[in-house]
Order: sequence, then C-alpha cells, then structure tokens
Amino acid sequence: MPFKLRESSDNYYELVVSEPLDREKVPEYDITFTVTDRGSPPLSDNETMTLELLDVNDNVPQFPQSFYTIRVMENNAPGALLSSLTAFDPDLHENQYLVYFIIEKEIASTSMSMLFSINPENGNLYALKTFDYEIEKEFLFHIEARDSGSPPLGSNMTVHIIIVDQNDNAPVIVSPWRAHGSVVEENIPRSTDKSSLVAKVIALDADSVHNSRITYQILQVTDATLFSLDQYNGEIRTMRMFSSRDPRHQRLVVVAKDNGEPALSATVTIKLSTVETAVKAYSDMTEVPLEYDIFSDLNLYLVIGLGSVSFLLLITILVTIVIKCQKPNPSKAAPPSRNSVISDRNSTIGDNTLVSNDAYWYSLFLAETRKGKLVVRQPVPKGSRYIVSSIPRSTGLTDTSDSAASTLQV
Repeated sequence: MPFKLRESSDNYYELVVSEPLDREKVPEYDITFTVTDRGSPPLSDNETMTLELLDVNDNVPQFPQSFYTIRVMENNAPGALLSSLTAFDPDLHENQYLVYFIIEKEIASTSMSMLFSINPENGNLYALKTFDYEIEKEFLFHIEARDSGSPPLGSNMTVHIIIVDQNDNAPVIVSPWRAHGSVVEENIPRSTDKSSLVAKVIALDADSVHNSRITYQILQVTDATLFSLDQYNGEIRTMRMFSSRDPRHQRLVVVAKDNGEPALSATVTIKLSTVETAVKAYSDMTEVPLEYDIFSDLNLYLVIGLGSVSFLLLITILVTIVIKCQKPNPSKAAPPSRNSVISDRNSTIGDNTLVSNDAYWYSLFLAETRKGKLVVRQPVPKGSRYIVSSIPRSTGLTDTSDSAASTLQV
C-alpha cells in the first residue's frame, strides 16, 4: 500500500503517500488503522477509512490502431456508413469525453470534408458522395480524437480509403470501327490461303485489370468450318481455302466478354465478301491514273506567265517579218537625163522627171514601165535624194554623165 504513517507530534500521526498514485490503476483504497496500548494484557481498537482518488486529465485518447484501411465498393450510396473509428480515454467525466473530427486536407482542390463526414460523438465515418473507381481509386487522410479536459489532450490516426472496382463498364469494340449498330463489311480474295488473317476484333474495358480481362467468341457464323477466332487476341483466320460451293458473302457475329461478375459483353457483326482472283488480277494490272491538281495557284501562275511570254515572242516575230517584207532591195543609180529636173516627192511630174525616195521611185517605176518607157534613177551628189528620169524606149542613155547610172527595163 502506497501509504505510511508519520508522527507529527506527541500521540499525533499523519497519513502520507509513499508512492505515486494512479487512479486508472487503483481508484480507491480501504485503509484500516489499529491502535494498541501498552498494558497487560494490551488492548486495541481499529478504524477503517476509504480513500478515493480524484481524476486528473493525464491520459491521451488512444485508438486501437494507428492506421486503418477501409475498402469501399464503387457506386456506393451517398451517406453510407464506412466504419466506426472510436478511441478510448481512461480518465473520468469531462476528461474522457472525446470529440472526433477530420484533419482538413485538400486533394485535387477538393476538401476531405466534402467527401467524408465523421460523427463527432461516436466516430462513425460516412461517405458523402458516390465514388467511381475509374475516376478516384483511393484517399488518404487523418482523424483526430480530442478529450474535453483542461488542457485538452488528443491523438490522431491515418485512414486509407480504397475504392473497390465494380464491373459496371461493358467492353467497347474499337476495331474494326463501325457506327453504332451498323455492320462491318470486309473484302477478301477468294484465293486466300489457309490460316490467313481476315480481320481482328479489339475491345477495351475501363474497369480494373481483373474485370477488364476480355475474351472473344463467335456467336454466329455462316460456315463454322471456314473461320476460326482466337479467344484472347480476337484474330479471325481462315481454317481452309474457299471452294466453289462456299457462298460469296459470309456473316460472323463476334462477342467480346469481360471477366466481371456478372460478365458484361459487346458484339460486332462482320460481313465478309469474297472477291474473285481474276478480278483482283485485272485490278492489279490496271494502272490507276494519278490525280494532279492542275489548277493549283502555282500552276496557274506558271501557265499565265508562259502564255504571256509566248504571246509577246509571237508578236515580235510577226512585226519583224512585216518590216523585212516592206524594206526594198537597194538598186543601182541611173544616169540623169538632160531634160531631168529636181522636184519634191509630192510635186507633179514636169518634163517626165521627179525626185523620189525608194518607195516613190518603185511606184514610179511600175507606172512608167506599164507605159512602155524607160525609167532611170540617179542619186544627187551629197544628198539623200534621187533624180528620176522617164525616157522613151527609143532614146538611148548618154555616156557623158559624171557618175554611173542604173537603168531598169522591163
């Protein structure tokens, strides 16, 4: 017993504590005091006293575990009870009255108090929303339990929420692609060899690894001896070569099924049309013309530029030819006649003689020769003009001229 008597004065004693007291271990003590005299025989008397210890807030609340893992099935109902997280405080009265709360924390800009709620009196944890495994897979936060003593004491523990996947997503067929509810059409050569790949079905499932495991099966087929399907990779291959008795069109319905419970599935209908080998060979030999964009901007500019240059070149050539055709050949000068006179181009012919340039001289030559006359042209010294003489054919040319003359006769 952690008590002892200590004499304070004559025949007076006091009860003192010899060891620390702990109310949580021994809440009270029954102490018996015995008094004996020194007579013969000795006489005695006793008195029992009950000592009750008062509580102080010296104990921190304790959780049974420091780390809790709680599994929650997705698509849960909002407000569903997840677990009851209670702590224990051995103190008394207000020292053992506990209050629970979630230590505030944000995940992806979302507060934990918006996702979960805890009853402050009993520690019951609730979900405030429906969780989707494909979006949110886990949460990690802390919960604190605090007593009402003075000063208050508290402790916390870690909660790990794991969202459990539910098979709520059916497989989606992504290859071969087709519009919703439509039939996939494929063409294959009729001469296809055995074990040739005809088509491949690919499906995806958004659930977890276990639920998203997909297997493939042929649900319907026109000829079961013609095609085979790999149940794991979805490859459709020929089991034999096509014969003349096989229909031209083959229809297959393939189902993709996941591994969930219950299993979900999706189907695709494939229509296979066989193409004759001769037609295929002819199509291979036929040259496919290449399509060019003739009227592109660059080609249009090039055509306009080339056409402009060609047009200018053609005009230049035509003008050159016209100038060459109009230029007469130079002729020799004729001796002047004694009765010749010098006059301007547009003057009348006096004494059958006038001055002319090459064009006028040529015109005069033609006119006079038609009349049966002899036309003589002689250049004027130190000048650019000529003296043109019209002489009857019976008149001869004089040999006394200072310069040589040229005579034209038709």
